[in-house]
Amino acid sequence: MDLSTNYMGLKLRSPLVVGAAAPLTENLDNLKLMEDAGAAAVVLHSLFEEQLRQEQFELHHHLEYGTESFAEALTYFPEPEIFHVEAEEYLDHIRRAKEMVDIPIIASLNGSSLGGWCDYAAEIEQAGADALELNIYSIPTSMDITGAQLEQNYIDILQAVKSQLKIPVAIKVSPFLSNTANMAKQLVEAGANALVLFNRFYQPDIDLEELEVTPNILLSTPQAMRLPLRWIAILYGRLAVDFAATSGIHKAQDVLKMLMVGANVTLLVSVLLRHGIEHIAEIEQGMRKWMEANEYESVKQMQGSMSQLNCPDASAFERVQYMKAIQSYKV
Repeated sequence: MDLSTNYMGLKLRSPLVVGAAAPLTENLDNLKLMEDAGAAAVVLHSLFEEQLRQEQFELHHHLEYGTESFAEALTYFPEPEIFHVEAEEYLDHIRRAKEMVDIPIIASLNGSSLGGWCDYAAEIEQAGADALELNIYSIPTSMDITGAQLEQNYIDILQAVKSQLKIPVAIKVSPFLSNTANMAKQLVEAGANALVLFNRFYQPDIDLEELEVTPNILLSTPQAMRLPLRWIAILYGRLAVDFAATSGIHKAQDVLKMLMVGANVTLLVSVLLRHGIEHIAEIEQGMRKWMEANEYESVKQMQGSMSQLNCPDASAFERVQYMKAIQSYKV
């Protein structure tokens, strides 16, 4: 039985990829455990645009403090923007990860504007990352910014990063776009090697005791997979791009469904936080058992078989299914 798949030109032993999760991937020892459990690749935790900005600001302050009394002192130092402090630790993490495991290591950058993090992408490539995932996380609050401007920001960031890299680039897409299909097309035309569907937007909460706005991370549930499943099914075969499904993938059946609608890989995060890294092996075993029982010899054989292009009822992924769903509910 052949579970192998291709993702952004990387030949992977299976579609089971560990998604970006700091509690899991910050520990290098965990990466070896992931490989041993059957992970085909690992997406490292994200380096945030704000981290780069803060480091540059702090370095600028320390370099220039007191130099007004001796102006020539400024000329002995390069510009602060070329320095990285905690960012350098991220590069070292990539290097050490590559030494520790044989599976591909995919770095992750998280931001919302062009900024210095685009330049930093080249250093990530030099550190040995096999690919880069761009996680563009933006909460627009200005009433003067149009949807078209926000979407153009995605294109600008992707093109800026792609212009500096030879390694493949995946872009993690928000589900809150005016036209997901059109945006996907634009991103592919701008050079995206893969689309990661979808970015999860974490919502704040209110602490009634302290009267503070607090973060509140809720792990995904299996119901969350319906959104990426639908859109991968719709886009598969219409765009020359790979697809990574993320959010709500907890069981072997979830992985199989994502493959059938056209995903190349599935990203596992919440399920591993709940059940441990060793759960990867259990998911793979479940896949093999189902495929054997249903006479599937390979992942390639099932990939895209239930996409909109290949589904007997293409309307099942569109508006008519909405009407059927409402009518089928029984009180």
